[in-house]
Amino acid sequence: MKNKEGVNLNVTDFDFYLPEELIAQHPLKNRDEARLLVLDKKTGETELKIFKNIIDLLNPGDCLVLNDTRVIPARLIGEKKDSGGKMEFLLLKRLEGDRWETLVKPGKRAKIGTEFVFGDGMLKAKVVDIVEEGNRIVEFQYDGIFEQVLDRLGQMPLPPYIKEKLEDNESYQTVYSRELGSAAAPTAGLHFTKELLKDIQDKGINIAYLTLHVGLGTFRPVKVEVIEEHKMHSEFYIMDEQNASIINNTRKNGGRVVAVGTTSCRTLETIAGEDGTVNAKSGWTDIFIYPGYKFKIVDALITNFHLPQSTLIMLVSALAGREHIMKAYEQAVKERFKFFSFGDAMFIR
Repeated sequence: MKNKEGVNLNVTDFDFYLPEELIAQHPLKNRDEARLLVLDKKTGETELKIFKNIIDLLNPGDCLVLNDTRVIPARLIGEKKDSGGKMEFLLLKRLEGDRWETLVKPGKRAKIGTEFVFGDGMLKAKVVDIVEEGNRIVEFQYDGIFEQVLDRLGQMPLPPYIKEKLEDNESYQTVYSRELGSAAAPTAGLHFTKELLKDIQDKGINIAYLTLHVGLGTFRPVKVEVIEEHKMHSEFYIMDEQNASIINNTRKNGGRVVAVGTTSCRTLETIAGEDGTVNAKSGWTDIFIYPGYKFKIVDALITNFHLPQSTLIMLVSALAGREHIMKAYEQAVKERFKFFSFGDAMFIR
């Protein structure tokens, strides 16, 4: 893939200096009081606001598209059945029945056929296949309902750059989360309160929901030099008829489709036809959006600030242009914005 100058874009083109102290370690007490950097994707001009001001930047007839996935307590600490050695399992995605793709540490101990025990035998697991690196397919055994067992034994899977313990698990859930299945939160949505969403609706702005169960593949580092050679992991999505109609009617009536988070953006771009129409459907997406991509449906995006050299900074660069994004990120660092999951927000319009 080449930029306007005909030069291949490498992973280093998306690097920037990020002081460690700008990585947010805990959520704000008032979600909607995070800072907001507004970026005009055509001109590159920026404004600094507070997140609750987002209502003034949305027009009646626009449509906010929210990802209603809910994070499961996907981190399990167990023991190897024969030796008692401590093991950590992170549930990535449910495949079928009680088989899950998991990230296991230390992976070298998790050979095919190895069995593990959690919570004094309340939950058992057996490795049935090896996917790659530390990833294993495991089959769980338990009595009762899996989600209830997980609630008792599992921990919230916070990203590795958050070092502080979470006091309230709900602070890592959006206020509109309802469909269990994510290994990570769609963090752009963490800034919304129920009151702000009601005010937005009262202003005449449509709200539509989709589900994308976020896997850790979204945050997987790009290990190739030329970005188009990177392969995304697949994630499961659902769009129903009612919400597809809300989005299609918004476009028909001239409103903007505003994706809340890169997960909503990727799902919309996966299911939209070339004419920008979305249909009710479900499936798996491994779409990788980087500069040069032509957006079919997303007009604007609410997002957090992302890791250097990540697929997510490549996605926002595709929407607003790499030069505009890198300058905006430089400004965010200078203005001491907070980054990543519990950090501040950006509105690309």
